[in-house]
Amino acid sequence: MQKSRLLRIVLCVVACGLAPSRSPSAQGVRPATLPLVWVISTGGTIAGRGASSTSLSDYKSGAILGEELVRSVPEIKQYAEVKVEQLFNVSSYDLTVANWLTLASRINAIFAEDPRVAGVVVTHGTNTLEETAYFLNLTIRHDRPVVVVGAQRPATAISADGPLNLLNAIRTASAPEARGKGVLVVMNDEINGARDVTKTNTYRVETFRAPELGFMGYVDADKVSFYRASTKRHTARSEFDVSTAKELPKVDIVYSYVEANTSVLQALIASGTKGIVFAGTGAGGLSRSERSALKALLSSQVGSRPLLVRSSRVGNGRVIGLTANREEYDALGMIPADTLNPQKARILLRVRAEISTTDISDLTHYPSFRRAV
Repeated sequence: MQKSRLLRIVLCVVACGLAPSRSPSAQGVRPATLPLVWVISTGGTIAGRGASSTSLSDYKSGAILGEELVRSVPEIKQYAEVKVEQLFNVSSYDLTVANWLTLASRINAIFAEDPRVAGVVVTHGTNTLEETAYFLNLTIRHDRPVVVVGAQRPATAISADGPLNLLNAIRTASAPEARGKGVLVVMNDEINGARDVTKTNTYRVETFRAPELGFMGYVDADKVSFYRASTKRHTARSEFDVSTAKELPKVDIVYSYVEANTSVLQALIASGTKGIVFAGTGAGGLSRSERSALKALLSSQVGSRPLLVRSSRVGNGRVIGLTANREEYDALGMIPADTLNPQKARILLRVRAEISTTDISDLTHYPSFRRAV
């Protein structure tokens, strides 16, 4: 009777996935061949250096190069063989489209040239990390994982989060389960998808979240665990190829608020912008004065007109086409951004416009934009 009961307990433990950890560190044995992971360093807080260990907000970002970052985490050797490249070194708020194109081109080349590469990790500043991750999510042409990682505290801080974030990013990039999941953001032991994640706090280490849609998984001591995946097109299934691009079309964001100054619309259209994303109120709504000003400007414009997208300043939820002012929005040719926040809708519009062979004002030629949102 006692043996039967013990057998049932053992079977339950195995079925529930509660078996003892078998990670390399737990086993004390390294596999014969470790996966190969590239670490591309671009600067940011994760590579920051402060004057003292308590300088958590006053520091120089990008002061530590990628090779030193990797050497400072010797535990990485348990999980992967790592090659490091310092592609550029800038604060993330100073990034340019040229940096994005260089980064996408380099990652695509690494995957194309060496089938042994399990994945790529990009160390990055957090201010625009979500934008770089989403751009890569649309433009990387392979299904092997790309993981973008950063830190909220500089490397010299008394409680720096960068070392563990980097280790977890490398573990995720080398995990077979991460393949085909698109570009990922790994910080604070959490895995987020590039499309849905956003920075939600100025200083806290749990800043990167996909508020309503949630994490894709976790990186814990025993393993990398995934619980969901995006259904949207990305990476190997993406329709967007910027391999020959030297620049991307200009697209701007207009923020809506009470008694919004509509002269900014006139200035943007006069500047030749190819697209405008509206960070609308509520479910992507524009005021009567904004709609009227936009209608007047577009009707008076000669030649091609900018493409218009409605997003929301709210931060959660979908922007849809079925609204009280749908006919007026349709007449203006405005595309709803679904759950994309304004900064990501802008990236999608810029990438989509780049590969368009038609007039950007012709909305019938934008099915891929609609599929991607």
